[in-house]
Amino acid sequence: MSEQSGIFIEKSNVKTADLEHRRKINFNIGKYNAVVPQGKSQFADVHLARERAKNTKWRAIETLDQQLETFEAAITKRGAKVIWAENSEQANEEILKICKAKNCKTLVKSKSMVTEEIHLNSFLEKNNIESVETDLGEYIQQLDGEPPYHIVTPAMHKSKEDVARLFTEKLGTAPNLTPGQLTLVARDKLREKYAQAEVGVTGANFIIADIGAIAVTENEGNGRLSCSMPKTHIVVVGIEKVIPTMNDLALFWPLLATYGTGQRITVYNTIVTGPRQEGETDGPDDMYVILLDNGRTNILDNPIQRESLYCIRCGACLNACPVYKNIGGHTYATPYSGPIGSVITPQLKEMKDWKHLSYASSLCGNCTEVCAVKINLHELLLENRHEAVEEGDSAIAERITWKMWKQSMLRRSWMNMVNGNTKSWFINKVGKSWTAHRGELDFPKRSFNEQWRKKNGN
Repeated sequence: MSEQSGIFIEKSNVKTADLEHRRKINFNIGKYNAVVPQGKSQFADVHLARERAKNTKWRAIETLDQQLETFEAAITKRGAKVIWAENSEQANEEILKICKAKNCKTLVKSKSMVTEEIHLNSFLEKNNIESVETDLGEYIQQLDGEPPYHIVTPAMHKSKEDVARLFTEKLGTAPNLTPGQLTLVARDKLREKYAQAEVGVTGANFIIADIGAIAVTENEGNGRLSCSMPKTHIVVVGIEKVIPTMNDLALFWPLLATYGTGQRITVYNTIVTGPRQEGETDGPDDMYVILLDNGRTNILDNPIQRESLYCIRCGACLNACPVYKNIGGHTYATPYSGPIGSVITPQLKEMKDWKHLSYASSLCGNCTEVCAVKINLHELLLENRHEAVEEGDSAIAERITWKMWKQSMLRRSWMNMVNGNTKSWFINKVGKSWTAHRGELDFPKRSFNEQWRKKNGN
């Protein structure tokens, strides 16, 4: 068992017993489930829309090198600078170089999972640069010293009372403020940071290859402020976010909104094609786009797991997953939690250290059923398990147990020999993870095979 696996099991045991945590999550996911059908109603055939989106992402990923080169050529013509980062260390160093060149003391950042992936905030803090989250959920999490809990709704596990207490503790507000009043407090605090910041960082929901642009989708307007108010705009985005043409947004924006938050379309949808051009009055002086690999080409090289790169980070699979709803987002100890995180994390990192995530699944297939781009998530979870075994990452005891099971299953007489108390003792001994929270299994003294023979003869 790896260290990460042990931590995961320990955290899981704590969270599954936390009924208050479960109440909050079920409440928030229940609100999500209530509005998603309304968003779906805008599609004449939502299944066809998802199939078209999957085919578009298939084309984008199969021609990824060409799409990214097309994007780079187009956006650099308008003055943006494209930086290719092989890993998180390179991406952070490039961002630090830019910040130092701009004498940056304060940086504002809109919601971005890829910056969580490279641990940008802690890296900048070590280099004496203040990095401020401007998405309300991310801001709440930053105040509390926690990473995001969910891909789309970072503070999903907190109630309004939790947030009120946090603001009282950290910002000195009255303890009885309403959600609207708390939002206004955050707005006032963050507006000051926008005015101070020398650099703004955003992610990108989509890289638009043909016109050389990035698309940002949000509901609060903080993304637009982060990329337009500071003099320098840095985009950090995974290379898999590419779509071939701007026309594809007519499909992907409504899908992302519907499956992400249940809306027909999000409030702010922005296309950024470069820094401020001649004759324009708004926008940054400089724009940098950091295209991050960080293990994505390893997934690209895997013909089966490549499908996971189609993900548009809508978070629908998290909301549908019975395991996620019990153990919560932080238990995964990785920015990408839930089914999609369990698929890609072992591929982006080390399989031997993270294979346990692929076993944190009931394989019910609900994640595949709700995926906006029809990724076969439950099959990819099984493929991760298969790869782990093929690579020799399974424990010796596990391999011996399965070998014994195989030999027994191939010999009916062997199975009959260990019926009753012997089988019950063995299964309960081996299956400790099952019996730790449930009653012990009690097998009958005679198998169905033996009972049939006794009743009907040979």
